[in-house]
Amino acid sequence: MHSETEHTTPSATDATGTATADRAARLAVTVFPVLVLLAGAWGLAAPGTFAGWGTNVPYLLGTVMFCMGLTMSLDDFRGVARRPWAVGLGLVAHYVIMPGLGWLIAHALGLSPQLAAGVILVGCAPSGTASNVVTYLARGDVALSVSVATVSTVLAPLITPPLTLLLAGEYLPVDAGSMMTDILKTVLLPVVAGVVVRLLLGRFVDRVLPVLPWLSALTVAVIVAVVVAGSADAIKSAAALVLLAVVLHNGLGLALGYGAGKVARLGKPASRAMAFEVGMQNSGLAASLATAHFSPLAALPAAVFSVWHNVSGALVAAWMSYRARAAAED
Repeated sequence: MHSETEHTTPSATDATGTATADRAARLAVTVFPVLVLLAGAWGLAAPGTFAGWGTNVPYLLGTVMFCMGLTMSLDDFRGVARRPWAVGLGLVAHYVIMPGLGWLIAHALGLSPQLAAGVILVGCAPSGTASNVVTYLARGDVALSVSVATVSTVLAPLITPPLTLLLAGEYLPVDAGSMMTDILKTVLLPVVAGVVVRLLLGRFVDRVLPVLPWLSALTVAVIVAVVVAGSADAIKSAAALVLLAVVLHNGLGLALGYGAGKVARLGKPASRAMAFEVGMQNSGLAASLATAHFSPLAALPAAVFSVWHNVSGALVAAWMSYRARAAAED
């Protein structure tokens, strides 16, 4: 249980370090969606620039996941053992709420098979790589956020393919076995490799840690540019509908994730973490899988989600942080 006054960021005795980290985090969540938006605009305006790049998307995603592994430590995994109930709840909420919402939204909006499969695939992806930073900005339970994100990523090869087959199989053929292999190669193995490198070369990795978020951001931006370029001709007719689907998917996911934490009486900081662990997705993985297994058009929802969930996450985090500060002052 956590009280409202709990905060997982450093204490006042380390105010300078906290302020520096806070500024860096805010800069990251501000610049990242701008980078992704500019990349998408580039892909739309000059699709020929990225012709033939589609086959590179899995390798680009692998780079992002390797960087994620480099930022992880054994403490992240120990955190799961310390709070199995809360982490298990976050995992179940994530893999029930977002896939279910994707299926409902695809049906409610009458999306085409390609777009419907893309929206559902986004919902079946693990937690987003930026969810931990946004949880920190929201004055949420960062330890819980890291634990849920870690477990959802590690279990993605076992959960994402069968869920996609179950919910998107009515729209397009889904090769769950091949999808599982791709997730192992582009997600799990790079993450494990990053963790191993961190263990073996910890001092060197610590020096380059500040660079890793920016390398990941630039790589995700390139993925978005490639995905948008691949479906540039279809975007003008489908953009508004896809944006509506993404806003509903993300917004409802944030709200229901927070609600799940409240219903389970986890406390407000943990509920804030739950909101972002449910509502923010690894859209880079969804884009990679959609491009490889469906079509560039099916990857469009993931590309739009990459931009939107970082914008909405930053806004919701700012609002939650304001509410938390106001409550602490009362």
